[in-house]
Amino acid sequence: MPHERFQFTGEGGHQLAAALDTPDGPIKAYALFAHCFTCGKDVLAAKRIAIALAAKGIATLRFDFTGLGSSEGDFANSTFSSNVADLVRAADHLRERSQAPTILIGHSLGGAAILAAAGQIPEAKAVATIAAPSDPSHVTHFFKDQIEDIRAKGDGAVSLAGRPFRIKREFLDDVAEQNLMAQVKALHKALLVMHSPTDDTVGIDNATNIFIAAKHPKSFVSLAGADHLLSGKQDAAYVAGVIGAWAERYIELAPQPAADAGSTPRNVVVQETRASKFQQTVTTGPHRLLADEPAAVGGQDSGPGPYDFVLAGLGACTSMTMRMYADRKSLPLDRVTVTLTHSKIYAKDCEECETREGMLDQIDRVIRIEGELDVDQRKRLMEIADKCPVHKTLTSEIRIVTKAAE
Repeated sequence: MPHERFQFTGEGGHQLAAALDTPDGPIKAYALFAHCFTCGKDVLAAKRIAIALAAKGIATLRFDFTGLGSSEGDFANSTFSSNVADLVRAADHLRERSQAPTILIGHSLGGAAILAAAGQIPEAKAVATIAAPSDPSHVTHFFKDQIEDIRAKGDGAVSLAGRPFRIKREFLDDVAEQNLMAQVKALHKALLVMHSPTDDTVGIDNATNIFIAAKHPKSFVSLAGADHLLSGKQDAAYVAGVIGAWAERYIELAPQPAADAGSTPRNVVVQETRASKFQQTVTTGPHRLLADEPAAVGGQDSGPGPYDFVLAGLGACTSMTMRMYADRKSLPLDRVTVTLTHSKIYAKDCEECETREGMLDQIDRVIRIEGELDVDQRKRLMEIADKCPVHKTLTSEIRIVTKAAE
């Protein structure tokens, strides 16, 4: 599955590291995934669920909260509220670059955060929680013996999942002030609660509280046999399968455009990924590609370069135009192969060119025609090649209007 890494600006101004897993084919919908407390976007459960959802046509964005994984900032300065704000920022980023998420998914404390953020993401229609606490202050149980000391000193070091973290008084105050159940009651979105009855980290009673507070449509799925972190690969795959099937009932799947030569041209959106010096995402309709430069000029060669895309457009248009003509005339054309190269030449070496000084761009196009065609038919097809719309665009005067986005 295509996997893209990039950064976006979080609520605190820090750059947050994100990953977007997309389908090999058309994107049916976008999902936003919130990971568990002190985990990260690359924790096994998050990765496995995102990849499994992508296989079902759902593009899934996951990211490291402030101070975790590859994200900037200090974890000690983050709170539950700041995590909620970063989830809203992540949804804003998806909305700006392609489409806002219609599915929200949260694991453990990420489930509580996604419930709190859901009301601020209007496009979201379906919300799924996995092993989520019904009260964000549940996380303080893991260091309950140190709470008094943290309040007295202002902060303190705690051990969570075998790793040291610094917790501040502000974090304790913030989670204590949350009224998550009131937000669940006012959710007005389809809700799926998934929980293991044997979860010894966040008890099943939390799922009961969330489910009772929520209004219909709501569903509960037992993750019997699974542990809190969904460490079993089959458990993550099951969760993704259930979410994918359940969400289709509540979200409007992105329509797949029908081929129509006379339809209005689609926008092409190109945006930096910030994963490397030159890497870009190229989006048009449901299609997403990567653009880059070769390693020799500082890129990672993760996708075609700008001139490669120009040549690809001309080559594809040439072949399509020849195919349309051959089919219309019932010519026995089996296959067309177009090979193109771009180079710079001295203007003085081009006898038919109007420009006589400096350098010119030259595109060499070699067309291989396969099929039982006679000489006249082959000649006519070669003439048709020059009539492709992209060829005409490249050889005519082009006006490019550039303006700053509002």
